[in-house]
Amino acid sequence: MLLPTLAGVTTPTEVHDRRTWRSQPLAAKVPEITVVFWVIKVLTTGMGEAASDYLGNTSLALGGLVGVGGFVLALWLQLRAPRYRAVTYWSAVAMVAVFGTIVADGPHKVTHLSYWVTSSFYAHAVAALFTYWHRTEGTLSIHSITTVARERLYWATVIATFALGTAVGDLTGLTLHWGFLPSGLLFLGAILIPLAAWRWGASPTACFWTAYVLTRPLGASFADWVAKRHQLGNGLGVGDGIVTLVLLAVIAALVGYVAQAEGRQRLRRAVTG
Repeated sequence: MLLPTLAGVTTPTEVHDRRTWRSQPLAAKVPEITVVFWVIKVLTTGMGEAASDYLGNTSLALGGLVGVGGFVLALWLQLRAPRYRAVTYWSAVAMVAVFGTIVADGPHKVTHLSYWVTSSFYAHAVAALFTYWHRTEGTLSIHSITTVARERLYWATVIATFALGTAVGDLTGLTLHWGFLPSGLLFLGAILIPLAAWRWGASPTACFWTAYVLTRPLGASFADWVAKRHQLGNGLGVGDGIVTLVLLAVIAALVGYVAQAEGRQRLRRAVTG
């Protein structure tokens, strides 16, 4: 016999429905991890850094509208999608890149917290998400993103890694006065470590997420080096707006290529199946 539903009271039926919804199986909604995946990922991090800086320096209202509004819309479309689609997925990643930069830069600019503090905060946030995800789901593998709960944990972790990477990149480039190019070269070398570890038999999941976090300061450091003036980190001074547009064009071309390749694969499977 069902209990009556009262205000502020959760019935056993509601609890069962909620758990069923969270564990509802999904079609795979993440791409294959290939070289193209990593190239697009790094480019989106650079684009997000340049776009956020450009919007913030142009208009805070416009930056908030595009950064927050675009992020909400893109992620909503991704979560509603019945299966993985390259355009939808990478649009969400791109907007997370912009939003993650805003989230990371906001506390520093508004409250004047040092990048040491913000880097530490976001590092703890990423660690907390990984811990909760593993305890509740038993795995952190990207290939296990096949339920509603895991998909939401995945995107929450992605957002946190973007914010962490942004703060760490600014920490080395600005606070430590290493400059953007040396920072980019540092993270380029660092990202080779999980690649080598993976080839030597280390945990693929640990290697993936280590590299994933490092893509953010890697892409952002090189984007800042190209975009910013000499006085702001020994950069080339091309401009954030131009860097944003160029990276967007390259990302769009690569995502279009991936989408066409995946479409051909689905067509072949349909014909042969």
